[in-house]
Amino acid sequence: MRLQRRFPRAERWGLYAFADPALCARQAPVFWHVGALKRVIRLNAQRQNGNENTPPSTLADFKFNRTAVIGVDKVPLVLVKGAGVHVPLEIRGLPALTAPFAPVFELHGLGDLSAQIELLKRLKRFTEPGQRTIQTPPFASDERMHHALIALDESLEGKTYRQIAITIFGEKKVAEEWYGHSQFLKDRTRRLVAKGTELMKGGYRDLLS
Repeated sequence: MRLQRRFPRAERWGLYAFADPALCARQAPVFWHVGALKRVIRLNAQRQNGNENTPPSTLADFKFNRTAVIGVDKVPLVLVKGAGVHVPLEIRGLPALTAPFAPVFELHGLGDLSAQIELLKRLKRFTEPGQRTIQTPPFASDERMHHALIALDESLEGKTYRQIAITIFGEKKVAEEWYGHSQFLKDRTRRLVAKGTELMKGGYRDLLS
């Protein structure tokens, strides 16, 4: 997607532009703004001068799903997705997305060095033969996140903590534990509502890393 102008309202949500409302959620591409991403691989695409011992790289070297957005600054942000992970890649100096280049990767600061290196390792795995795409359902590995989103929806509907707990844990469990000596279920429900509210107020951007 190439944008001819900025969309300030979408940028407030961390997006380059809002998704097409005519498409269902599974079909509509979502382009998160590079400023909203917690970690990004920054790459300078330099021209080959003929003296390199390695062949030039292209985006086609990454064997998985690739989507790209080019903002008004003309800098592409490419999202490579597959094998249950995704890697955002900001590329400068690339005249066309299909052009070959000699990649030079930037590392910004030493405080987050291990996370940046891990992101580079993920990107490298996308070029290795024998890898295959694995479709992972949203929140499949994070039950707490799933429950937090349910708690948020129920809370916004005006439900009480007990009603929220019934929706998440079932009426039988709530009937057995809600008025018992332990406050665990009540505290857990409160924490889930708090987590869901935190996600709604901007914490969802941490999920993009």
